[in-house]
Amino acid sequence: MSILINNDTRVIVQGITGSEGLFHSEQMIDYGTNIVAGVTPGKGGNIVFDSIPVYNTVEEAKTKHDATASIIFVPPRFAAGAIIESIESGIELIVCISEGIPIRDMVRVKHLLKNSSSRLIGPNCPGIITVDECKLGIMPGFICKKGNIGVISKSGTLTYEAIDQLVKNGLGQTTAMGIGGDPIIGTDMISALKLFEDDPATEGIVMIGEIGGQMENEAARWAKENITKPIVGFIAGQTAPPGRRMGHAGAIISGGEETAEAKNKILGDCGITVAKSVAEIGNKMKESLTLNV
Repeated sequence: MSILINNDTRVIVQGITGSEGLFHSEQMIDYGTNIVAGVTPGKGGNIVFDSIPVYNTVEEAKTKHDATASIIFVPPRFAAGAIIESIESGIELIVCISEGIPIRDMVRVKHLLKNSSSRLIGPNCPGIITVDECKLGIMPGFICKKGNIGVISKSGTLTYEAIDQLVKNGLGQTTAMGIGGDPIIGTDMISALKLFEDDPATEGIVMIGEIGGQMENEAARWAKENITKPIVGFIAGQTAPPGRRMGHAGAIISGGEETAEAKNKILGDCGITVAKSVAEIGNKMKESLTLNV
């Protein structure tokens, strides 16, 4: 099994006729993702990749093709509108790759999500991949190996590195999810942890966070009471100076519990195995699985 996406996921691509949309759609199709339609306002009636129809609206694409998921490749000033269109059309899973969406726009998106049946991954994320079944995003599928480890990460690049370290230690993945590093995102770490806890095929979880905010701390404290599977955690930004943003908009230290050192202590106190470097993730997970038997 897996979480959120699989062979049965029927995908529409918002912004499919743009350069990024076309490029990554081709990569997703090659991986086996079932893209049933694309959406670009004003481009309805076109055909891409010889057989995939393009529509003007998400509603039309969803209705005609029974789509269950959408992935968004549109410029940041239009991205919130694209997310909202998918929410209002009842798309179950929305993945937004776009970076630089104004926080004000995301506040409105977050409000609408609370009263909907939709789940958002992102924005500013690499997406999600269920190994050998379905890929929604920009992750390189060839680095993955089918297995029993779930991966949650704020960082795209560190997601790939964690997967590589797992594979080098003989550990494959069920699903890997990049949740995004912006201050306001759709799916947080607690939500992702719950999904993996409920997935019988996932036997261990890798959780990659970063400096700034309280998400990792809250997830660790929640996991202590609710997760039965071993977790290996890594916090990026160990050398970051206070008050300086590092990489993501949300990665800025503004309080005592927001440094890498403080987060590592909280993770450890909550029973999470802490990796001091990305290179330790695979070995730490292998050890944790052995101890959990």
